[in-house]
Amino acid sequence: MSETTIDQVPVNLTVNGKKVQRFVDPRMLLIHFLREEMNLTGAHIGCETSHCGACTVELDGLSVKSCTVFAVQASGTTVNTVESLANADGTLHALQEGFRQMHGLQCGFCTPGMLMRAKGLLAENPDPSESEIRHGIAGNLCRCTGYQNIVKAIQYAAAKLNGRTYQEAAE
Repeated sequence: MSETTIDQVPVNLTVNGKKVQRFVDPRMLLIHFLREEMNLTGAHIGCETSHCGACTVELDGLSVKSCTVFAVQASGTTVNTVESLANADGTLHALQEGFRQMHGLQCGFCTPGMLMRAKGLLAENPDPSESEIRHGIAGNLCRCTGYQNIVKAIQYAAAKLNGRTYQEAAE
């Protein structure tokens, strides 16, 4: 827990299922709170201007770019980061499996944000078309893959979550 000074404010939230209380500078961004206060370094700091999406997390079930949210704005909410994706027994979430099986990552910098946005996209639309996937991840940039394998990875996950195989979904 960080030391409290007069200009710090309380932040109370649930992060990856764990209730958290900290005192922070009122200008601290949620991405910095997660990385510095919570030691959750899965969400990456990219542009810090909301353009790249590397910092995407789930805030009360919605995809948000955590570089645009102050930690105090998140007080009273539930935040889920990429660290929360894997199943309790350590097995991969369907999205993680999809990214692995379909080669949806190269350098990996965008991957945590892509995974969290894809999770939100599949919650909004459990069986998206290729066009809907491309539109749904448009706010997340990747400099390595050309997106095709990321789209395939999300299609793989959607199929698996809907009880089908990727091959069945592709037909």
